[in-house]
Amino acid sequence: MPSGHPGVVLASGSPRRRELLENLGVPFQVVVSGEDEDSTETDPARLAAELALLKGRSVARLHPESVVLAADTVVACEGVLLAKPADTSENEAFLRVLSGRSHQVFTGVAALHRGTEQVEVARTDVTFRPLTAAEISFYARSGEGMDKAGGYGIQALGASLVSRVEGEYTNVVGFPLSVVITLLRRAGVPVWDEVHGA
Repeated sequence: MPSGHPGVVLASGSPRRRELLENLGVPFQVVVSGEDEDSTETDPARLAAELALLKGRSVARLHPESVVLAADTVVACEGVLLAKPADTSENEAFLRVLSGRSHQVFTGVAALHRGTEQVEVARTDVTFRPLTAAEISFYARSGEGMDKAGGYGIQALGASLVSRVEGEYTNVVGFPLSVVITLLRRAGVPVWDEVHGA
């Protein structure tokens, strides 16, 4: 990071978020938040924002001079929140709910720096094609969806489950880059053209 610019800490162990941030050319370190993700909030957008802030605050206490980026993704289908599946059976149940329907993916992104907090939430609507019982079983057994909200990942095998995406694709991956870039620049971190002095 050039002199005068704050360092960046990514408060997430997600390899997908790490890869997306690396693609922006922003130097950063990873410090995984140990914050409990339990909440009584039922509105998916507010829940995503709340959890992102909780993760960010736990890391910002240790790195007050850095820009701490934290994110949390929430999936909702017809008012039902779908978290990370506990096992293969629950993953199959999630896929049955999503099959042939549209659902919403909300990702809250928080940027914390020297006592200031900014948080924004991105929404993307995703439609699954109708899935057969064999497809549901195969995907759940692949294990790809076990660590992901909603029980699927759009960037790999899970892409074959999706018929339409309305909104930002990287939001479904769990790190909406339009929001990330905006928050980083607001915090004084150069991204892309600003790195090259344009």
